Amino acid sequence: MNEPLERQVGPLLKAQNLKVATAESCTGGLVGDLLTNVSGSSEYYWGGVISYDNSVKQNILGVPEQVLMTVGAVSRECALAMAHGTRKLLKTEIGISTTGIAGPGGGTPDKPVGLVYIALVDNQGFERCERYVWESDRVGNKELSGQAALQMLLDYLQRN
Repeated sequence: MNEPLERQVGPLLKAQNLKVATAESCTGGLVGDLLTNVSGSSEYYWGGVISYDNSVKQNILGVPEQVLMTVGAVSRECALAMAHGTRKLLKTEIGISTTGIAGPGGGTPDKPVGLVYIALVDNQGFERCERYVWESDRVGNKELSGQAALQMLLDYLQRN
């Protein structure tokens, strides 16, 4: 059986002397929870912001009001702004964000239940944002998003 993703990213973050911060909406802190399941994670995980409400996205993470008004909180633009915001706020090299519609309600034809954007940015100008549409229940959509965020972090760390 493969090592859980949170156990794979820790040694790489330590070896590369990188710190990470999270900004989570639809996952409600799950990514931070997973990262802190590993003893010694305080060496590389600085913390996170659970930005469930748009006012937190805007006032704490610095997501532009224009983004929220035009493309909305569940968008590539918002995910990237959230990741940049938490990285700057917590003064880390890496910022990761999740924003989406966990369900079972809240979906629309354009933005269905299970739609999630996950972004990762660094302090060198790197940006990646992926769009997913999960087909699970609320908890399953959150878990799939948390795992996808950690996989994105692992992929980033393995490329360096």
